[in-house]
Amino acid sequence: MLPLRAGDVWVEIGAGHGELTELLAPKVSHVFAVETDPRLLPALQERARTEWKNVEIIPGDILEIDLDSLLSNEKFRIYGNLPYYITSPILQRLFGVSSCLRSIHVVIQLEVAERIVAEPGQRDYGYLSTLCQFYARPEIELRIPPGAFRPPPKVDSALLSMSLPGDRAPLAVRDETRFLEFVQRCFAQKRKTLRNNLRGVFSAERLTRAIERTGLRPDARAEQLSLAQFAALFNALSAEFA
Repeated sequence: MLPLRAGDVWVEIGAGHGELTELLAPKVSHVFAVETDPRLLPALQERARTEWKNVEIIPGDILEIDLDSLLSNEKFRIYGNLPYYITSPILQRLFGVSSCLRSIHVVIQLEVAERIVAEPGQRDYGYLSTLCQFYARPEIELRIPPGAFRPPPKVDSALLSMSLPGDRAPLAVRDETRFLEFVQRCFAQKRKTLRNNLRGVFSAERLTRAIERTGLRPDARAEQLSLAQFAALFNALSAEFA
């Protein structure tokens, strides 16, 4: 399920004992294997020295490593079995170098994967859905039961693939940082209307005009809007966004 191509460069998040590194090394151009556990590093470094001539072991935390300097703006792919409690921060870190990314392939908690692929109107649709779909096109490739791991976790997992780019390019939002802050504010209290979530930022009159101009219902909620609709509303309100 991984797109293993001879000329590709991969970054592996959490090399562990090297099980996947061993699979990647003979099939791709280069692997940067990131590992934060110092107890695992000596064995990985020895195998890189003797067996994996195209593998570079990178000690450290993916949240702290300077990926721009490491890769020198080279296009690369990501694989990782992500710790469930920091899945979102890691994805946000990777989106920060999205211009250099070809694809992301991560094993994460199934519940989180379902939130990422959710569409407008679905129960799981929220800010994480819009963030990931802004940068990439996510797809659940495989559902993985707890018994596939040792020791087994208490939750189901999934292999999630995200190809880049996502909806970012066609939306052509001028200020991406402010746009994503705006979308996050729209989801501040999911069951509340857009009016209620945004009234601390915009006047009632301005909200009314912008909502009418973009063809939204007066009682619209964030969970009902597509990224294109968020962008239209943001553009209508951007002059007053603070």
